[in-house]
Amino acid sequence: MSPFRLPGGGRIDRSKRLRLRFDGRPYEGVAGDTLASALIANGVHLVGRSFKYHRPRGILAAGADEPNALVTVMRDAARTTPNLRATQVELYDGLVAESQNRWPSLAFDVSAVNDFVAPLIPAGFYYKTFMWPRGAWKRLYEPRIRAMAGLGRAPTLPDPDRYTRRYAHCDVLVIGAGPAGLAAALAAAASGAQVTLCDEQAEFGGSLLAASDALIDRKPAQVWLAEAVAALASRDNVTLLPRTTAFGYFPHNMIGLAECLTDHLADRQDAPRERLWQVRAKEVVIAAGAIERPLVFPGNDRPGIMLADAARTYAVRYAASPGRRAVVVTAHDGAYRAAMDLAARGVKIAAIADVRALPGGPLHAAAVAAGLPIRAATRVVGTRGRRRVSGVALSQIAPDGSAGASESVACDLVLMSAGMTPSVHLFSQSRGKLRWDDELQSYLPAASAERERSAGACRGIYGLHAALSDGTAQGEAAALAAGCRKAASRDFTVSAIEPAQGAMPDAAPADRRIRQRAFVDFQNDVTTKDLALAVREGFRSVEHVKRYTTAGMATDQGKTSNMNALGVVAQAIGAPIPQIGLTTFRMPYTPVTFGTLAGGARRDLFDPVRHTPIHGWAETHGAVFEDVGSWKRARYFPRGGETMAAAVKRECLAVRNSVGLFDASTLGKIEIVGRDAAEFLNRMYVNSWDRLAPGRLRYGVMLREDGFVLDDGVVARLAADRFHVTTTTGGVSRVLHMMEDYLQTEWPDLNVWLTSTTEQWAVIAVQGPHARKTIEPLVSVDISPQAMPHMAMAEGRICGVPMRLFRVSFTGELGYEINVPADYARAVWEAVFAAGAAYGITPYGTEAMHVLRAEKGYIIVGQETDGTATPEDIGLGWAIGKTKTDFVGKRSLARPKMSAPDRRQLVGLLTANSNIVLEEGAQLVADPRQPVPMDIIGHVTSSYWSPALERSVALGMVKAGRSRVGETLHVPMPDETIAVTIAQPQFYDPSGARLHA
Repeated sequence: MSPFRLPGGGRIDRSKRLRLRFDGRPYEGVAGDTLASALIANGVHLVGRSFKYHRPRGILAAGADEPNALVTVMRDAARTTPNLRATQVELYDGLVAESQNRWPSLAFDVSAVNDFVAPLIPAGFYYKTFMWPRGAWKRLYEPRIRAMAGLGRAPTLPDPDRYTRRYAHCDVLVIGAGPAGLAAALAAAASGAQVTLCDEQAEFGGSLLAASDALIDRKPAQVWLAEAVAALASRDNVTLLPRTTAFGYFPHNMIGLAECLTDHLADRQDAPRERLWQVRAKEVVIAAGAIERPLVFPGNDRPGIMLADAARTYAVRYAASPGRRAVVVTAHDGAYRAAMDLAARGVKIAAIADVRALPGGPLHAAAVAAGLPIRAATRVVGTRGRRRVSGVALSQIAPDGSAGASESVACDLVLMSAGMTPSVHLFSQSRGKLRWDDELQSYLPAASAERERSAGACRGIYGLHAALSDGTAQGEAAALAAGCRKAASRDFTVSAIEPAQGAMPDAAPADRRIRQRAFVDFQNDVTTKDLALAVREGFRSVEHVKRYTTAGMATDQGKTSNMNALGVVAQAIGAPIPQIGLTTFRMPYTPVTFGTLAGGARRDLFDPVRHTPIHGWAETHGAVFEDVGSWKRARYFPRGGETMAAAVKRECLAVRNSVGLFDASTLGKIEIVGRDAAEFLNRMYVNSWDRLAPGRLRYGVMLREDGFVLDDGVVARLAADRFHVTTTTGGVSRVLHMMEDYLQTEWPDLNVWLTSTTEQWAVIAVQGPHARKTIEPLVSVDISPQAMPHMAMAEGRICGVPMRLFRVSFTGELGYEINVPADYARAVWEAVFAAGAAYGITPYGTEAMHVLRAEKGYIIVGQETDGTATPEDIGLGWAIGKTKTDFVGKRSLARPKMSAPDRRQLVGLLTANSNIVLEEGAQLVADPRQPVPMDIIGHVTSSYWSPALERSVALGMVKAGRSRVGETLHVPMPDETIAVTIAQPQFYDPSGARLHA
């Protein structure tokens, strides 16, 4: 077996030996191991290199708080996952892992030279150095820094695994299955509540998994644990989710859970890898526990220096001895338990150095009785060893706080503990307020913002009996708050030696003879000197100090560094910690894979492709498609090897001279129904709708609250209480969302219903001088000019199919839009195509549509508008109801700047050389000879070759454009400067005679 595997004990299965490779070398573990515990059992402590100085790093912790042991796990070339904590990687047979942030090897890392020049690259080095010489950042510094940045390397091949997701509801969600979480789940379940219990570990139990001598209800703690989990599993009203991390607390008690399904298996057999749970809970109990706080002393970052409780966990739970001879450095009673548990398993305790002058308590007394060598008022003033600690220098602390003469103690393991830090990250994410506790030297949950309650160590309640009792109380309270019955309360009998609580952040001694650095953030190489430097340079806010020094950033997110950093900064400033504040806990506190968040939304499903009902016909007729939002739309229909330009020219001329057929099904459509439908539209659109008669159409313009154009479209009044509203292809979701928002929050008194009908109605646009002749034989309604003038509509049938027929045009020609149920769209399309054969009917695509509408000066929201255009800017001021008292955006339009004379306005642009087609987005200037940067007075929004006019045309937004018609402007291009004349935007048939034919 592995050389540091203990001969007995642990929650492992020694009969199942598992192979693994780490950095190419073979090792052996057993079932129940993590990668970290297997490496420790094999005597491997050097597992990585730090980010900045590339110093050797070893395993520090045993769970999600591990800052050093980040590895890349590789199943095959495509299944490579970087930045996994070795402490959370469950071992399976054949596991292959590599260390990170080193080259060419972990033992010999060339970049470790950074450690020798550390005095030259202190905190803030990047900010101060890479500002000179001017211009060198982009050319020299940035490429090299980016090449060196990062820890693991992202995989380059597509992820072949599957991910799934699930939505769930429950009465009580319990986060964390330690003693408090289990007790809360038991109590809530006994009340009849629907309970979901999740924990990020493979087994429920938390600290009970490493309980060595505790009794609960006169049973060994692990026997009680097994019975409690079995009792929960047997209940129909309980869902148990091991290997599940609560990574985010969202509004209204929505919790994001990431469940690992198959990462722990050697053969996944194509099963999903992970599952994203989105759980809506009536009540939440957070039982997230606490994290052991490291001590800050010179040389505290060497491999072999670990958190005391982590070392105890490896020995008790995994039967893996972290070393042979240990020195324990502590400011907290919990380290005495670790020392006794390791001593009982054969680890020689060379010394217990307690920084406190008068340690006491039952654990201290037990350690004294066990004969362990305890030194009070003693601290570490230095360590030795390169790739693993080989000794420490201990010194008595004088009454004035200075360090006396030091004594060297040989060891291969150092255990440290400064107390516990409650895990308040989820509570903080929920927008709950924290309070500072002087006795515990920690932030604790105070006022809740959600229907939530914390239990156990995460709210500063320590000790097994106290945690069980608090968990029970919080579980009962949560069930009652969720509307469940009150269950009979119960208490626990517990036999365990509990540590006295409290924490004591420890800074390195201020002795100038000590040369070694004391690290606060192990991952980012932030030392006490870096934090002091930040304070000297004027940073007082902890958020500013964090960004200046990088303390608490990257994957660690301050789990082991935050509280010590606060203590050092507070000491440097001379202010209490509460005055310094606390950094923000951002989700995910524990990393979540991109695959879990993306789920099935990958490859073709990343942005689902939408086809119109006529897509198949267009495909068979050779259409070239383009992506418009999530839709595939026919861009043009080439014939016999035509280029796009030739095909578009032919299509445009067919519409102008005869008749064209266009698929407009992607237009957004919303049915607005109800007694107050017209009033609702009055409030949402700039137009007036009261006098629009049934059977008529009106062009509508919608603004945002800031007065800028959001969307436009044609609106049909079907009846006094019913409207058919169209929107731009990409705008329907935002328009419907805005309508629903106002209807539900601002005007709930209006009697109105909104229904999206985009997929219900297909739209076939028939445009051109022969449009009426083409469809007249097919429809059941009178479409003569007298019966159906421009902007009229009628309901009837076409080819026996129900239809809504709009006489409307986006080309400037006589035109109709035939709305039919989507199931009949292709049949109707083919019938219209057959009926138009006598007139040479021509299908046309979006490219020709753009040219035709630009010739008429029609705008497209999102192309002519950029989010800062008012209706007046784009020539739609006429649409604003003159007598309307209010509509969305009206107050904003009243601001002086919104009607300033120098605002950019829509104009036409004609190049002096009619063969030159301007580039869309090109800038317009008055004088091309002016020095750079030039005074930009406008830009080109749309530009095309016009087959009807046999020249180029363009639209643009120009400062005070309408007053400058006839002026010459210039478009500076790399090879030439192009002269353009400002014109009216209506290039073709400005009188509209063809439109009203």
